Amino acid sequence: MSATRSEYCVIACAEAWRDAGEILASPMGLIPSVGARLARLTFSPDLLLTDGEALLIRPDGTPEGWLPYRQHLALVTGGRRHVMMGASQIDRHGNQNISCIGDWARPRRQLLGVRGAPVNTLNNPTSYWVPKHSRRVFVEKVDMVCGVGYDHAAGARFHRIPRVVSDLGVFDFDTPDRSMRLASLHPGVTVEQVREATGFELAVPDEVPYTREPTADELELIREVLDPADTRAREVGA
Repeated sequence: MSATRSEYCVIACAEAWRDAGEILASPMGLIPSVGARLARLTFSPDLLLTDGEALLIRPDGTPEGWLPYRQHLALVTGGRRHVMMGASQIDRHGNQNISCIGDWARPRRQLLGVRGAPVNTLNNPTSYWVPKHSRRVFVEKVDMVCGVGYDHAAGARFHRIPRVVSDLGVFDFDTPDRSMRLASLHPGVTVEQVREATGFELAVPDEVPYTREPTADELELIREVLDPADTRAREVGA
């Protein structure tokens, strides 16, 4: 059986932590969580996983250590954490909004709030996961900057946005002006589809590769160990 779209998304998220060493992975959302656990079981065995509170855990969720809050903050502010967050809006330079839609003084819609996004993005690498790629999310300019993009991060020692993963492809900022670039397409997706679903002009190479296929062992881990109920499919609808 060939890989599904959701499984390509898992692989794309997992690749964010490839060969990361002993850093703290903080995935937010189902598919990023499956991706981080897959990375730990395969190509990033030193990765640290957390239950989000005080424990370090194995990929099956059982405890393997204790992470005091002070030590957690040391990892966060010292560049030894890689978080993958969601985004209600994200723009061409990687600014992220999870707080409100419309003027912040009188928003049309209130969202999560700024939360820890500024600290995350200024102090440790931050990637993003967007399950439904659309012009409502990929916007010319975010209504409020929560996660800090490349155009607002001058002097931030550990600021880095390794990748943005959506249900259509993978994106990075490997361009001269640090604007978003299409790095790979998930199989079955075209460049035209991505452009149509994006509210700004993407940098697009002459040749865009496809997101790599999961290996047979990775598919077995995803389907039989990490997510046997296939809850991942509900996040992207495939």
